[in-house]
Amino acid sequence: HENYFMMIYKSLRFTSILLYLTILFASSKSSVLAQETFPINGIANKVHTTYAFTNATVFVDYKRKIEKATLIIKDDVILECGISTTIPKDAVVIDLKGKFIYPSFIDAFTSYGIAELKREKTNSQQIESNTKGAFAWNQAIKSETDASKIFVANASQAEELRKLGFGAVHTFSHDGIARGAGIVVSLADVNENQSIIKTNVSANYSFDKGSSTQDYPNSLMGCIALIRQTYLDADWYKNVGFKEQKNLSLESWNTSQSLPQIFEANGKYNALRADKIGDEFKTQYIIKNNGEEYQRADEIKQTKATFIIPLNYPATPDIEDPNDASMLDLDDMKHWELAPYNLSILEKKNINFCITTSDLKSKDAFLTNLRKAIKNGLSDTTALKALTKTPATILNMNDKIGSIEKGKLANFIITSGQIFDDKTTLFENWIQGKRYIQKDIEQPNISGIYSVTGLLKTPIKLRVTGTAPKYKAETKLDTTKITVSINVNRSFVNASFTYKKVVYQLSGNINVDEQQNITGISGTYNDTLGNRRNWFASYSKDTASTNENKKDSIAENVAMPTITYPLMAYGFKEIPRGEKVLIKNTTVWTNENEGVLKETDVLIENGKIAQVGKNISATNAKVIDGKDKHLTAGIIDEHSHIAVSSSVNESSQSSTAEVRIGDVINADDINIYRQLSGGVVASQLLHGSANAIGGQSALVKLRWGAAPEKMKIEGADGFIKFALGENVKQSNWGDKYSIRYPQTRMGVEQVYYDAFTRAKEYDAAIKSNKNTRRDLDLEALAEIINKKRFITCHSYQQGEINMLMHVADSFHFKVNTFTHILEGYKVADKMKAHGAGASTFSDWWAYKFEVMEAIPYNAALMTKMGITVAINSDDAEMGRRLNQEAAKSIKYGGLTEEEALKMVTLNPAKLLHLDNKIGSIKVGKDADVVLWNNNPLSIYAKPEKTFVDGILYFDAERDVQLRKEIAAERQRIIQKMIVAKRGGDTTEKPKQKVHKLMHCDD
Repeated sequence: HENYFMMIYKSLRFTSILLYLTILFASSKSSVLAQETFPINGIANKVHTTYAFTNATVFVDYKRKIEKATLIIKDDVILECGISTTIPKDAVVIDLKGKFIYPSFIDAFTSYGIAELKREKTNSQQIESNTKGAFAWNQAIKSETDASKIFVANASQAEELRKLGFGAVHTFSHDGIARGAGIVVSLADVNENQSIIKTNVSANYSFDKGSSTQDYPNSLMGCIALIRQTYLDADWYKNVGFKEQKNLSLESWNTSQSLPQIFEANGKYNALRADKIGDEFKTQYIIKNNGEEYQRADEIKQTKATFIIPLNYPATPDIEDPNDASMLDLDDMKHWELAPYNLSILEKKNINFCITTSDLKSKDAFLTNLRKAIKNGLSDTTALKALTKTPATILNMNDKIGSIEKGKLANFIITSGQIFDDKTTLFENWIQGKRYIQKDIEQPNISGIYSVTGLLKTPIKLRVTGTAPKYKAETKLDTTKITVSINVNRSFVNASFTYKKVVYQLSGNINVDEQQNITGISGTYNDTLGNRRNWFASYSKDTASTNENKKDSIAENVAMPTITYPLMAYGFKEIPRGEKVLIKNTTVWTNENEGVLKETDVLIENGKIAQVGKNISATNAKVIDGKDKHLTAGIIDEHSHIAVSSSVNESSQSSTAEVRIGDVINADDINIYRQLSGGVVASQLLHGSANAIGGQSALVKLRWGAAPEKMKIEGADGFIKFALGENVKQSNWGDKYSIRYPQTRMGVEQVYYDAFTRAKEYDAAIKSNKNTRRDLDLEALAEIINKKRFITCHSYQQGEINMLMHVADSFHFKVNTFTHILEGYKVADKMKAHGAGASTFSDWWAYKFEVMEAIPYNAALMTKMGITVAINSDDAEMGRRLNQEAAKSIKYGGLTEEEALKMVTLNPAKLLHLDNKIGSIKVGKDADVVLWNNNPLSIYAKPEKTFVDGILYFDAERDVQLRKEIAAERQRIIQKMIVAKRGGDTTEKPKQKVHKLMHCDD
């Protein structure tokens, strides 16, 4: 025994020396030997294994395929891939005849290995950041976060992604507006030092402040303003500020600007908003969105961004109960139907994109949803590119991952067939040269239809569904459905069922042809007498191809449903265009010196009013008979809160002059269409009244169907919302709002003096010193002092109205408009002397303490004082009845009909400095006109046609037809949803969607 063990010892010692010399030689030539930095508790035994995968169909990348190829890897690296490849002698050879190899997928947007975000609820105000250290002033700016320092590999998350075919992911902290640096990691079961492939891969941003408990920002426009200001601060810090202070957040922000910039937008309009920020600061974002890009595909294409798109299709609503169906809006119904077409539409538009597992409730739905996208027009080639080449490219990882090429990481998957086929099985996922078995490669898929003989006098039809190891089988005998218990282990099958009280127990072997396709199952069983008999199940066809197993659903790959603009009720199938229109023989309310003209014609051409007069003739014009009708300038709402996303208030600070309503226009607000139906053509979309100095206004035309930026009135002056009264000092907000200054009306006055004093100093500094830090808040206030921006002020009581005029006089500017101004009649003489206009309610009073002394004569009294007075809505419902609101001033104050109509047309145009374009019917002005069926000040008056820029955006006749089409469209989709449910789709009960109408205090 001693001699035997000594012989073994000498042999092992000699082998070890040879192995050591071999490794030493190899490391000197090709650095094969890994350099270990961790001590080993035991005997080092690192095996360097070479694998050769032969006879496979290899997709080198998304567009290159090699048949009967050999792939050779060693450790975690690809050595070679080709046809005439020499297999190393020491290689472990794996024959993959009939199998496919693809590059492992890459997910460009995950939080894999990063601790779950925790959002704390707070019941108190927090003005300042509570982040300790030399960081940004706002705790939502976390650009110093480094994912490599907080990443911890997660075995369960990795396995979940591996089984879908992923080998590497981009991961980062999803906390904050500026989220810091991302990393690329592999999904191999190794420690963090080995799984991190690359650090400092990306800089990441969002419109979500995450775990920050700081009050600012609390609106979408506040988030945008904070991003914009941080860009400016970082630039200042880089050039000047670093000499004055230490700011680790801004340093990290600047350092990361050379990296790929990834912005989580999550909305078609948010994507456009993010891109606009990027354009402003010369940055091209990679935009992670939410799958509704098809709704604005042309605008999405114009961003020139690469998009990261999830496959989170909405669940099928369970609406067989008509009451449940009534809760669904048409836009949600159409999105349910159109979402699977999204990627194919992006492909047709040549928009570059990646596909991510992000946002899925269950990752198991990923491949199912992807295959659904392919059935709805997405090509296999683009799908594979979106999972390999594109994410590798945008993350600057092409040298490591994304294709099967020499020198890259050995990340690849082995499948039974084309990866996106329904029947394809993913057998193995190799990551960094490590093998992860998902399904037994030796286990054939036996699902299908079989004809079984040898059991009864006639053949039995057996249906097998599912995949290994969980198959389901059933047959029908004498019209009775019988469940067959079936178990499969490699090529062995055991099955049993009971028929006429006889238990049949079968065993057999799976038979395959040279291509490994199943031909049948054969075996034996014991008959009722105990005799051993043979049985055979002949494979007939795939279950998916049988009529019996087809889902009771509308065939896929049918013509794509219609996309409307916007994608909701009353949307246009095509963006409308202007026409040459001649309105004949109507009553024209000109709002000019000509007054009201009877039996007059108006010609609209190229979006302008071309002629006004009698007996006008025009070739190629669409003629509208205006007999017994009235044509007016379109109504203008000086004070509106429709069409605003997220919130109308950035209510966190006393002054938020930096925020802009123009950043958050919602072009899909149904109130745009409703107000067009009430004759409204333009609106000032105002910030709310939560703070003394609110945000900048957006002046828009109601161009229904246009994207947000197209709604803006080009060349319009800048306006801003100020506020006085209860809302500003937070007396009506609740007990927890007791920290933010001011808390009294006296404090409001001091806020103004302080703000304008600082703005004046800032303006002087900017003009004299190019190194002055740009402050967007003070910049907007300086514009007011310099008469480049104009105030619309929420106001009620006379004392505060006088106060703000006095502040303005002190800084040598004028308050442009007092809105609401319900005690304006008390100070009309002072307003006239100051030069302020008024935009008021017709007859609102006593709805809160500070309006107790409002009277319905207010508008008329201010008008008679010589003030420019408008009637506004501040309410989406009232906005479509402003003609009636204006008419009340005839009753309360005895104004003429023309004076009353001007309160909602020409006068608001004057207050908004737009009267050179809109507000009256005059040659050369914009063709923003309304054709009414009656005197526009009558309660019986209804707009029949509303034109904006000469484009017919509302037509009463079309509206009637649209209602029928909407009802038919709803019913069509409802039937499709019912069929989808019966076909096995996952369903959920619909919930009532609440459509909140915005007001000043929201």
